[in-house]
Amino acid sequence: ALGSPAVWLFSGGTTGLPKAVPQPHRSLVNTTRLYGQGALGLQPDDVTIAVPKLYFGYATGSNLLFPFSVGASCVLFAGPPTPEALFDRIEKHRATVLINVPSAINQMVNHPDASRRDLSSLRFATSAGEALPETLYHRWKDTFGVELLDGLGTAEMWHIFISNTLGDVKPGTLGRVVPGYEIKACDDDGNEVPPGEPGRLWVKGESLGLGYWGDPERTADAFRPPWFVGGDLVSIDEDGYVTHRGRADDAIKVKGKWFRPQELESVLLDHPAVQACAVVAVEDGAGLNRPVAFVVRSGEVDEQELINWSLARLEAYKHPRRVYFVDDLPKTHLGKVDRGALKRQAAS
Repeated sequence: ALGSPAVWLFSGGTTGLPKAVPQPHRSLVNTTRLYGQGALGLQPDDVTIAVPKLYFGYATGSNLLFPFSVGASCVLFAGPPTPEALFDRIEKHRATVLINVPSAINQMVNHPDASRRDLSSLRFATSAGEALPETLYHRWKDTFGVELLDGLGTAEMWHIFISNTLGDVKPGTLGRVVPGYEIKACDDDGNEVPPGEPGRLWVKGESLGLGYWGDPERTADAFRPPWFVGGDLVSIDEDGYVTHRGRADDAIKVKGKWFRPQELESVLLDHPAVQACAVVAVEDGAGLNRPVAFVVRSGEVDEQELINWSLARLEAYKHPRRVYFVDDLPKTHLGKVDRGALKRQAAS
């Protein structure tokens, strides 16, 4: 039956333990039609290839169910999705659609052979799983000349329901709601906020999961049929373009003002010696939240230089109070930055 469980998906677990979401058969069918065939416009002659493996719902759909639904092909390969592995297989199989994530996008544009690799077979690439800085979008376009479609989906709604699409891309935004879904941004009382104002994302559609397995309290808070109310904070402009404003559980309040870590991360990524970074909030000696940055360097730079770089480009309260240099950023089981682990590291 369409309403019976088909798969269990797990939330990203970026700030805590992942939550299990049983998804019914109707969710898989609905998203295949609305996003895979509709928003992406997959065709029988497409060849998809993905950075995430099939256990990640993003890839299960985009690199298996969606292409198979139109008679297209998908490339599967063992081993880690390094830039070299992706470049080689895109060239070998003449892939037309690349299913990507921001961390891998960053690795690909920073690869020393990036400008010499042939990605001309790609019609477009998608990005999801975590926020895509606008800076990184432009670096990708400048390097490869391939359109990059950022979007947002959740385990609770099975897959992507907000996306940029070919011919309708607004850099720095998630695009617009996929036709067939409905979204709104609301305050804590469930009242819709004005256009352009940040609010908690509410989404409605035929891809709603069956709740959190074994967690009735969280299920009651988030699953409000026909709506799902998650932790994502967004603003929706008058034209329907959605901008991600962070998550309710990782937004940072400093001196009474809120800001999202991605604002500072985007500024730090603009520095030529920063390869990757993540920003989290930690308590200072007075028990007040302060932003700190974890940075993977690609060149010579010190802490004070990055603090000054941030102060010159952002309001002062958003600058990092500390910069920790690391060899790599910890990841969750879905390849997202593990902000919980970074908070624990900064507090230790």
